[in-house]
Amino acid sequence: MKLSVIIPLYNEEELIGEVLDRLEKISFPSFIDEKEIIVVDDCSTDRSFQMAEAWAGTHTPIQVLKHDKNKGKGAAVRTGFSQASGNILLIQDADLELTPDDIPAMLMAMHESGVQFINGSRYLPGPVRPLSSYRRYLGNRFFTFLTSVLINVKLTDMACGYKLIHRDLLNQFALKENRFGFEAEIIIKALRVKRNNVAEVPVHYFPRNEGEGKKLRKGDAFRVLWTIFKYGLLRIQ
Repeated sequence: MKLSVIIPLYNEEELIGEVLDRLEKISFPSFIDEKEIIVVDDCSTDRSFQMAEAWAGTHTPIQVLKHDKNKGKGAAVRTGFSQASGNILLIQDADLELTPDDIPAMLMAMHESGVQFINGSRYLPGPVRPLSSYRRYLGNRFFTFLTSVLINVKLTDMACGYKLIHRDLLNQFALKENRFGFEAEIIIKALRVKRNNVAEVPVHYFPRNEGEGKKLRKGDAFRVLWTIFKYGLLRIQ
């Protein structure tokens, strides 16, 4: 089975090399016999693209793509999906708030449970995690609760960046959101296909604030809320 790791990248010149190094050191389960990395730079204004290209020059297999203008995380992920050749696809953020060390557990959960979508959760018990913004925590729990009610499936962390999806499931719906509403869109649409086809796995979380490069802003919450209503309540395809 082939794994495609999609890395949406925007202004993370100090971390992208470390992300790639840590992905390279992972001991993947035996059923993963091939893997690829696809970095999609979303028109960074720093040296992120050049750093990723330099790493790719000495490692394989990896593709480094670049948007000619900033389109958003969702758009970068869709670009990565369109170029991926794996049976299963994983989204890996470039900011290291989520550690690649949790990837094997997500892969094993998909393999053992037979579901086609694994959602990372920063709130399920298990790992010890640093404390994060309480306001952001409350906002995420509210959005997760709202999503759970609208699709009638209990989730704990709709907005977690770690999403692992089987290509057979991904091919059954179209993704449209360009920015941070993407996380809500993909999980709602996946659950509309088959309700008991998603499982959650606890993951480590190392939160950043805006001064440290956090990309999510307060105004993005309204976009996420609209995305949840659009796909969860109005059932727009």
